[in-house]
Amino acid sequence: MNNSFDFFEIEMIHRIAVVTINREAKSNAFNEGCWEELGEVFDELDNREDVRVVLLCAKGKNFSAGMDLSTLMAIPSRWENGDEAVKRKSIQAFIRKIQDCISSIENCSKPVIASVQGACIGGALSIVTACDFCFASEDAYFSIKEAQLGIVPDIGVLQRMPNFVPSGKLAELSYTARNFDANEAMEIALVNQVFPNREECFAHSKSIAERIEANSPLVIQGIKKMLLYKRDHSVEESLDYVSLWNASYLLSNDLVEAMTAYMEKRKAQF
Repeated sequence: MNNSFDFFEIEMIHRIAVVTINREAKSNAFNEGCWEELGEVFDELDNREDVRVVLLCAKGKNFSAGMDLSTLMAIPSRWENGDEAVKRKSIQAFIRKIQDCISSIENCSKPVIASVQGACIGGALSIVTACDFCFASEDAYFSIKEAQLGIVPDIGVLQRMPNFVPSGKLAELSYTARNFDANEAMEIALVNQVFPNREECFAHSKSIAERIEANSPLVIQGIKKMLLYKRDHSVEESLDYVSLWNASYLLSNDLVEAMTAYMEKRKAQF
């Protein structure tokens, strides 16, 4: 496992990769290097056979303040000279790069659980929506902050939150840029469960990761693939896709072990 990252720490707990955002002095705000490392981390975890589940958390008081304001404020001056079309193409490429870094979480074949405390603002919320699900502590609060910063949210929150948040609610949160707490986040299905403090939140997240890790990795990865496929396709298309998937993977050693362990009333070993 590559542990040479500047902004992330990775710890293996059995076959669970605990990824910790480590920019506490800046409330874990993301500068350009941090965004790039996010993509590198999840590309690496996707390819690691010894990783079955990823738990994403953060050091310090806050999960993340989102985009580092110094990075945001530097955008106009970064491309102030030169051909207008070239400048606009460069800005779009910059946005697409950050989008791709966040999409690496969703594209990771392993389930990704977010454990959130404190602030989860702007781009950090886009990160959370790319995870498979999220738990939060009572002190957590969220905000689609971009309207207050003079930009249209462009790195995933408006594209992913409609999959589980009602359109009117998402519009209100986006237009007002107001903070909403962990309990409201749970009411709109952004958060699965709320815990009294970050320690209990992390402990529960880890226990869920352990339950997932104990199941067949082929099956878990297949379920994630099916859930994402169904999001973008019809029921009939999804049924066809899962039939092709299981035609390829159903006759695996994991199936034999799962059935044998069930009949023998023991824990399966995958």
